[in-house]
Amino acid sequence: MIHFPNAKINIGLSVVEKRSDGYHNIETVFYPVAVEDALEILPSPDHQTKLHLTGIALHGKESDNLVIKAYNLLAQHFPLPPLHFYLHKIIPSGAGLGGGSSDAACTLKMLNDKLKLSLSIQQLHDFAAQLGADCPFFIENTPVFATGKGDIFQNIALDLSPYKMLVVKPPCSVETAEAYHHIVPRKASCVLSEAVKKPVSEWKNLIFNDFEDFVFKKHPEIQTIKTTLYEHGALYASMSGSGSAVYGIFDRIPTVSFSDNYKTFQI
Repeated sequence: MIHFPNAKINIGLSVVEKRSDGYHNIETVFYPVAVEDALEILPSPDHQTKLHLTGIALHGKESDNLVIKAYNLLAQHFPLPPLHFYLHKIIPSGAGLGGGSSDAACTLKMLNDKLKLSLSIQQLHDFAAQLGADCPFFIENTPVFATGKGDIFQNIALDLSPYKMLVVKPPCSVETAEAYHHIVPRKASCVLSEAVKKPVSEWKNLIFNDFEDFVFKKHPEIQTIKTTLYEHGALYASMSGSGSAVYGIFDRIPTVSFSDNYKTFQI
């Protein structure tokens, strides 16, 4: 059983207030994009649960990987057998693309199907919420207007399939906690759920990512990517999440090259 956990982009991101629990309330649109990892789950030949990683190297302990965390979370409630997880990483980390959260949500859904746990969509949402604020988005994986700490969803009718997209990830990464530390919460500059209904060509002057001010100062190369995308005809360009990936939405993919150590994805 092989599945392909996909990335997301943020269209607009306003940090509107600091919460009493230490998190922040935000307003953003999550939109799924076809930059994909690959995840396979197989019976364990050695009666142990293990994670096998290929593709982009990930640092840290196996127990900290969200795939294993998702397995361990369900194992607290169900008698799961030992399994081997094979994860091929394509979605870069530290990019604001939600790769780890997508892997976790996909793991929950795959285990639910493979082991016939009979979990409802709401139950999967509830488990996903324990793994990360944006994990529940990937359960249904459709465009949403997200509020709260990024875990309260309102479905929106947004279809970007007529357009082309270029996602660019420079070598640097942005720590989410540091980005939030430097943010000053403020009222959103627009009603985002209404702004995304306007033509994409009008988004440039309406929809903003609050993290760009801090991140662009610390990592000017990220701002350069955004500028370059606009110079090559992007209808709209923005950093995704707290960075460091930047995406551009085009009528057609331009001829533009970046340094070899940048990762680029055409969608």
